[in-house]
Amino acid sequence: MKDGIIKLDSERAKIFNFTSDKYTSYSYLWKQENKIIISFIETIQKGNGDLSRLFNNIKEQGYIISVPTPLGKMNDILKKKGFEKKVIFDKRVGESVEIWEGKLWVILE
Repeated sequence: MKDGIIKLDSERAKIFNFTSDKYTSYSYLWKQENKIIISFIETIQKGNGDLSRLFNNIKEQGYIISVPTPLGKMNDILKKKGFEKKVIFDKRVGESVEIWEGKLWVILE
């Protein structure tokens, strides 16, 4: 899969079951090398496991999940799932940014 945006319902999105029946139209993923970046995502039905299933699907395809500067509930979700917080210097924006990555973690249902 080539790098770039992964829009809902696209052929690339269907590999992860990232579809508009589960996520709002504002949601998107981004592939960069061996990572799938979740910059903005919103489930339609909160708390029914769609996000956990998405994480599992991404992991099963062999990608690392990366979430830049998570807000609110996403921060809690990432902690619960064992993601690691890193602060890295991003030369594109010229400053340090917070990144949470899930590489070797287990989904708890």
